Amino acid sequence: GSSGAPTRGGAHVLPTGRNFYSVDPKAIPSGLAWDVGCALADRLLERHLDETGTYPRTVGVVVWGTANMRTQGDDVAEVLALLGVRPRWHEHSGRVEGLEVISLEDLGRPRVDVTVRISGFFRDAFPDVVDLIDDAVRLVGELDEQPDDNPIRAAGLDDARVFGPAPGAYGSGIYQAIEGQAWRTRTDLADVYLAWSGFAYRRGQGGVAAPEAIRRRFAAIDVAVKNQDNREHDIFDSDDYFQDHGGMVATVESLSGRAPRAWFGDSADPSRPQVRSLAEEAARVVRTRVLNPKWLAAMRNHGYKGAFEVSATVDYLFGYDATAGVVEDWMYERVTQAYVADPVMRDFFERSNPWALRAVCERLLEADERDLWDASDEARTALRNGLLAAEGMEERRT
Repeated sequence: GSSGAPTRGGAHVLPTGRNFYSVDPKAIPSGLAWDVGCALADRLLERHLDETGTYPRTVGVVVWGTANMRTQGDDVAEVLALLGVRPRWHEHSGRVEGLEVISLEDLGRPRVDVTVRISGFFRDAFPDVVDLIDDAVRLVGELDEQPDDNPIRAAGLDDARVFGPAPGAYGSGIYQAIEGQAWRTRTDLADVYLAWSGFAYRRGQGGVAAPEAIRRRFAAIDVAVKNQDNREHDIFDSDDYFQDHGGMVATVESLSGRAPRAWFGDSADPSRPQVRSLAEEAARVVRTRVLNPKWLAAMRNHGYKGAFEVSATVDYLFGYDATAGVVEDWMYERVTQAYVADPVMRDFFERSNPWALRAVCERLLEADERDLWDASDEARTALRNGLLAAEGMEERRT
């Protein structure tokens, strides 16, 4: 049978234990996903309008395959809603069998041009959905509407709106650049992102190199969006977030000379989708998880792997700050206090994984050296002492 999340209208997946397939790609987005996607689009536009007084003309959206499997297409629905297009579903199968234009009168606002950065897995799993997005763009781009109301028509249809890694490739390359310290400025990271992401996907074109098209499309982005559909993950527990979303922010800034507004959609409660700024989301995650004594205690229960997860969290903080500049000085200071200066954590690292302590200290010192934060004298001293202590721990183990 089919699979999915019971919390997203998937009661039919119960009871578990059957052989299952992940999702029917031709049924994306589902009716429930359409409702959630519309709400995400509305919240995004409301916040942007409140803060700037205008609607964005072009929005960049990061779309992942696993998230859309869980939600049955929240992100895809948001893209369609921004464009002003709704799906038409088959009455019995629930499959999407066409698209309908939402009139400007019913929309109550201008249409929004959308540039989508898909993951490699989304490309592999949902080629039909890529075609659906391309069809929606073409449908709107051919409408006889004024440029102020229809930026898609104003920009033209020569350039694709969906980009991703080359066929058979995955990621954006930014993790490798940061891990190898093979960068000096945010522009260097943007160049890596463009090289890895500059392949256009549209109906009849499955990953054609389009280096100039992606530069034009990203230079026009006003808003960069990434959505999260659950509480099981957060932006500092995987490199994918800073690679794709942070990379988009860095690339727009490099190409246009201005940082886009970075937003984070939260549909963990599908009945009340929210949109926060990326800075707000970063502060929320730092306070609720990264600095949470209960989380740190839980990591200590997992020995070597727990220490590794603590170290990885620092790497992901650093990566998002390197690409999008979202980590404030107080966050670095508090992480230094909680992870390095705390005697309980120091003892944990010594017993379980001194290499993780070394990695934490080196990464935080690198952030200071790269002027991502202005470390206090106390923090620098703690980090240098922590690094020396880690080296001593390693020597005692050899």
